[in-house]
Amino acid sequence: MIEVKKLTKAYGANTVVKDISFVAKDGAITGFIGHNGAGKSTTIKAITGVIKPTKGNILINGIDIEKDALNAKRQFGYVCDSPDHFLRLTGLEYLNFMADVYDTPTEGRAKFIEEYAKRFDIYDSLGSKILSYSHGMRQKIMIMGALIHDPSVWILDEPLTGLDPQSAFELKQMMREHVDKGNSVFFSTHVLEVAEKLCDEICIIKSGELLFTGTLDELKATHKANASLENIFLELTDVKNETEA
Repeated sequence: MIEVKKLTKAYGANTVVKDISFVAKDGAITGFIGHNGAGKSTTIKAITGVIKPTKGNILINGIDIEKDALNAKRQFGYVCDSPDHFLRLTGLEYLNFMADVYDTPTEGRAKFIEEYAKRFDIYDSLGSKILSYSHGMRQKIMIMGALIHDPSVWILDEPLTGLDPQSAFELKQMMREHVDKGNSVFFSTHVLEVAEKLCDEICIIKSGELLFTGTLDELKATHKANASLENIFLELTDVKNETEA
């Protein structure tokens, strides 16, 4: 579970996240949506300990990310919005490196690598350098690296970008399987149709302010009958002709 309590982040006089609070619950997929510049990436960086909040607290499974960063970071797997990392390593070298970081047992990692590399259809490419991978293949290997230590909390920043339809389907299945075990998934996406079909909870952010947090049914109950998430989102954010790109 992720608990964000009165999070504020300012850079000088510019406040980019303004006193927001929400919970990404266990047993739920929580979608985080907003336009470019809304504060999504800043919030995610604060949650993962990449940046320090100006004010507020963030707890991962009850552990404060500032007070006990090492233990808090062991609780989650984080997939950032760019897969272009560790390009000189082979896929297998990268996965073993990530497993070493988290002290994942040899037997457990081998089983994970075989199962998920086959699910993502990159098993035969594990011996090649990540530099030679397509964008989608890099995304898959980064997802595997983030999840190899079997964290209870998944934090995914635009995880479906660049994935082929089959791999996107597999990842969505993995997300659902994970929360069905009582774990939590928090992910940002600009594809509102995906968020509507996949998410149990929705957080909408605009200009650093949280406009809504709750279930999709609760959100729809405040708007016209049968309104789509896209229509509600555009209405809340005052944007008529485009969604986040």
